[in-house]
Amino acid sequence: MTDPIGDMITRIRNAAAVHKESLTLPYSKLKEAILTVLVKEGYVKAIEKKGKGIAKILKVDLLYVNERPRITGMERISKFSARKYAGAKDLVVVKGGAGISILTTPKGILTDQEAKKENVGGELILKAW
Repeated sequence: MTDPIGDMITRIRNAAAVHKESLTLPYSKLKEAILTVLVKEGYVKAIEKKGKGIAKILKVDLLYVNERPRITGMERISKFSARKYAGAKDLVVVKGGAGISILTTPKGILTDQEAKKENVGGELILKAW
């Protein structure tokens, strides 16, 4: 697998499309940080780290509102072939404020709104709405 974050996004989109309650992903610190932001922003119900050593996985419980998935779309922004960076003043609103951008900054993984508040920029990882 060349893009683990892209794989995570695809798995979440596919699970939400078929109304699965939960899904599992191979563990990484970056995935855990991104999913923690999604939980905090109300796009995912909960995450749980299971296993030890190399066999660690992340169990993701999806959130549904009126039998519709809370995450209706996710898109990878920065890829291996084309990295995308933005300063605090260059961050744009996603879907008219109905979505979020997640980016890596010197202060950790933040949403676009938190990055503006902290006045930091970084690499744009993904958009969710």
